[in-house]
Amino acid sequence: MRFIIYDIEATCWEGRPPGMVQETIEIGAFEVNAYGEVGAAFSRLIKPILHPQLSHFCRQLTNIDQSDINRSRDFSRVIQAFQDWIDVDGEPYALAAWGSFDERQLRQDCDLHRMDDYWLDPHINLKAQYRDIRSLPKKRGLASAIRHEGFEWTGEQHRALDDAENTVKIFCKLLDMWRY
Repeated sequence: MRFIIYDIEATCWEGRPPGMVQETIEIGAFEVNAYGEVGAAFSRLIKPILHPQLSHFCRQLTNIDQSDINRSRDFSRVIQAFQDWIDVDGEPYALAAWGSFDERQLRQDCDLHRMDDYWLDPHINLKAQYRDIRSLPKKRGLASAIRHEGFEWTGEQHRALDDAENTVKIFCKLLDMWRY
């Protein structure tokens, strides 16, 4: 079994105005084998179609430049490249992300772009399982969990590859405890 530990960033607005639909704008992932060895990485920006101009709030939060988004490919092309990277028809894998947002957002984007989302299964919600594994009263954000496990944050928060890299630290530390 291979594990694909990933994170996404999505369009966002301060206060989330009514009617604004979020779209994935970045995906970052690492492959981890059954022994906890970290393999290849995948990282791409994605050009949104509903709101191609990132809000000031989104640019500040993610530190993603509009010019980089303008040069990026659309969701269907990037996700096809991601599926090819995963090799969805090859050795069995499970996707894993910190929380439920990433999976829900990818399914929403697949629907928006009329793409099948079969490749998102099985999916591990690491945030929910982490709470159970550590017997915590409530779920923890990724940065809090990183500190709780004695790690230091690597890279920038709210950048997909950096968030995925930090998630990998916790995933590998607790490798034999995840349910999938």
